[in-house]
Amino acid sequence: MREVVQNDKSRASRGASRASGPALHRARRRALRRRGATATAVLAVAALAGGCAQGDDHGVRGAAGQQAPKAPPARAVDGAAKAREARAALVAAAKRWDLKKVPLTAPAPPGKKPEIKAREGFEVDGQETENLPPVFTTVPTKEKIVFLTIDDGSNKDPEFLKMMSELKIPYTVFLTDEEIKDDYGYFKKMQARGITLNNHTLSHPYLPGLSYEEQKREICGMQDVMEKHYGKRPALFRPPYGNYNHDTLRAAKSCGIKYAPIWSEEVYVDHWEYREWDQDLHPGDIVLTHFRGKSDWDGTMTDMVRRFLDRITADGYAVARLEDYL
Repeated sequence: MREVVQNDKSRASRGASRASGPALHRARRRALRRRGATATAVLAVAALAGGCAQGDDHGVRGAAGQQAPKAPPARAVDGAAKAREARAALVAAAKRWDLKKVPLTAPAPPGKKPEIKAREGFEVDGQETENLPPVFTTVPTKEKIVFLTIDDGSNKDPEFLKMMSELKIPYTVFLTDEEIKDDYGYFKKMQARGITLNNHTLSHPYLPGLSYEEQKREICGMQDVMEKHYGKRPALFRPPYGNYNHDTLRAAKSCGIKYAPIWSEEVYVDHWEYREWDQDLHPGDIVLTHFRGKSDWDGTMTDMVRRFLDRITADGYAVARLEDYL
């Protein structure tokens, strides 16, 4: 009897299975479709999120599928803003110091520095064989630049320091101890602003009239002064009045000097003087002036600078840093 019941249940189960087979398949297909739709929705959300993330790095695409312009990097924006601020400050400084035009900015110094040789006719016996410091008036370059150099140090005008700093004008200084010993600190301020201080002897004598040992004492003695007060022995030396002989350059070399630049033009508060026959500026010319004030000139150091800058700017020249080319 138990077996009959079990067989009846088995038959009933098989009947139910046969009866429900088509409906079960339809239910399963609906479930699969629902799972497929859910998976598709998940993938779509993921793709949208990925597209947004990509848009953060590469620009968001608009409705027409075109990529929107990429915003510039923050550092580029900051750099442009700083450049505009610097230009505005320079324009304001030019107006404040009563310049006719804003001074031009010198190009970047060359990657390879030019070879500096003694100017023809300015050599001494043994110039090349003894590798003596070259005397030159112009730096080899095709750029429209000149180099401003200032000698001795007798006048110490604070307005000059302010003017040159505000206008961002580079210059090179050649100092004489007798003229600066009353205020070494003035030139310390100058040095702190990036200006190179160089050797112009202890007492500004006519060097060719001295013996070798006397010349050496003048030049090496000034090297000692420079090292004591400014922490460095200069590589540049300018002979007073531009006068020198073989002993001068030999003594200078023994004191650690590598170059002896003089000048092509000299600027005063009320006029210019020229070495060349054409009475004009040339690319790479070295311009000389002096630390002078109203006790020596009909004007101040700032008056001289104004005259200098107005002239070279009108001719399309900028002031470059001499040391960057040596």
